[in-house]
Amino acid sequence: MRMKLFLGRPRLAVTILGATALALYAFGLGGARPTQTTEAPKPRVTASKPTVKTIVEWDRYTGRFSAVESVQLRARVSGYLTDIHFTDGQLVKEGDLLFTIDRRPFELAVSAAEAERRVAESAVALARQELSRAQSLRKIGVAEEVYEQRLAALRQAEARLAAAGAALDRAKLDLEFTNVRAPVAGRIDAHAVSVGNLVNGGDSNATLLTDIVSLDPIRITFDVDQEAYLRYMHGGSDGGRPSLRDARNSVRIALSGDADFTRSGELDFVANQIDRDSATIRLRAIVDNKDLSLVPGLFARIEIAGTGAHRAVMIPDEAISVDQASHVVFVVDRGNAERRTVTLGPIVDGLRVVRSGVGPDDLVVTSGSQNIRAGQAVAILEAAPSAVSKRADAGGRTLSQ
Repeated sequence: MRMKLFLGRPRLAVTILGATALALYAFGLGGARPTQTTEAPKPRVTASKPTVKTIVEWDRYTGRFSAVESVQLRARVSGYLTDIHFTDGQLVKEGDLLFTIDRRPFELAVSAAEAERRVAESAVALARQELSRAQSLRKIGVAEEVYEQRLAALRQAEARLAAAGAALDRAKLDLEFTNVRAPVAGRIDAHAVSVGNLVNGGDSNATLLTDIVSLDPIRITFDVDQEAYLRYMHGGSDGGRPSLRDARNSVRIALSGDADFTRSGELDFVANQIDRDSATIRLRAIVDNKDLSLVPGLFARIEIAGTGAHRAVMIPDEAISVDQASHVVFVVDRGNAERRTVTLGPIVDGLRVVRSGVGPDDLVVTSGSQNIRAGQAVAILEAAPSAVSKRADAGGRTLSQ
């Protein structure tokens, strides 16, 4: 009997514990409050209004410098080179003596030509005397034939005198050509012939002595495509920009390694036709080169005004994304992100010109656009005011209004 009681007590305890657990579970279910759903936080973005200011858009090309004057010095007379009067690579002025060819043969030629001229002068004087006597005898019945012969003799003597004078001038000119002088100012190249060499002159096979290129001012040439040319001409006709042919358009120049376009020049030539092979037209500008740092053959970047001054909407380049072949930005409209397709222009003063798709009063997302999608509610972390409108001067710099 005791054994049965002992075995029954555990069963009773288990039964009581189970009933208690069920009661507690039921109480918990009956008294629990409904669980509330927590909203996801809105993506945070930085947005600001575009900068609006008056600008001039500049088109960029690659140009190459060339000398205004470039001369190859060749001998005009033949002879042995006796002197070189310059240092290779130095600057020379117009008229500076550069080379001397042996002058002695040409001095002798001048002396001989002077002697021939004196002989011709004597012949003319004698012919005039004989003509004068014939004219005096003509009055007392001397034959007319004698007078005419004397007159013809005088004319022949005068012609020989003129020929002797021309020969003397030529001899003096050849003597002058033995001194080779700089025809233009500029920088001279190395001498191509050393002292003691025989040089040939006077024809197409004349010996090349050296060459000279002018440096200040200097020219830069560049090619623009036909679409740009038509745009420039159209802008000149409607007054939007200076006329390409009738006005001296300004250009800006930057050398390799330059961060800014620190040099300037003026357009002075436009070719008269489009190149058939490349569909481009050649333009040329004249540039000051006071420091003589620019040399012919040097490449440079060159900018020319592509438009007249106009008001432009501009945004930071980092606000723009690429979607396949389109450029897009996000705009915050009534707290929601709106996706806009935009048409872009060049970068001016560090900002990208937007031709269409964004207005001056839109809030453009400049940071955080990679975390949002169209139609999504966003939280603006910073809403910067639009920049003060500015006006660009002719040099591309901006002046506050």
